[in-house]
Amino acid sequence: MPSHTPGHVGKRFRRPLQALLLALGLVAALAPWSGSAQAHGTIINPATRAYQCWQKWGSNHMSPNMPSEDPMCYQAFQANPDTMWNWMSALRDGLGAQFQARTPDGTLCSNNLSRNNSLNTPGQWKVTNVSRTFTAQLYDQASHGADYFKVYISKNGFDPTTQRLGWGNLDLILTTGRYAPSQNISFSVNASNYTGRRVLFFIWQASHLDQAYMWCSDVNVT
Repeated sequence: MPSHTPGHVGKRFRRPLQALLLALGLVAALAPWSGSAQAHGTIINPATRAYQCWQKWGSNHMSPNMPSEDPMCYQAFQANPDTMWNWMSALRDGLGAQFQARTPDGTLCSNNLSRNNSLNTPGQWKVTNVSRTFTAQLYDQASHGADYFKVYISKNGFDPTTQRLGWGNLDLILTTGRYAPSQNISFSVNASNYTGRRVLFFIWQASHLDQAYMWCSDVNVT
């Protein structure tokens, strides 16, 4: 039976350990969401475009039915899968509340983020039915709180199936006050002067830093 010196024993145990650490590193590198991306949120009801795509297709993105059943989510996924996976990270830093000046027409639904430009594409986005007074719900994984929310709704005559959203297409219907840090924030929205298919445009000014989140939700006001 061969003898083993301490050096041989050390090498024998170091090699499997090195292999294990390398494997763990590869798993972490391949994870679809980074830690920073998880530390944010979105409006989950009525669902924003990226969130409703993730709800429907996040665990079924290889389905051959996706192109025919949901062409808008399909084109978004083809343009950049990260748009759907990172539905919680549509933020920009340091806007200083200059939302309109620093967000050009046609880029509102992506928060002027080029990686999410597919969210600006006109088409048959899936809609959520809402009443004329409804409750909007934010889910925020990191409990940032809010300085305020602003809610806009598309004007009569705007057609989201053929037009990109611009500031001139919107009416401001709500500016809220502050909200304390929480993973779940809800607030009431009154859209009593509007009916039918509309785009809701949300701005969330987070409290922890000057971070602005902007999203579009497609709704049918009944």
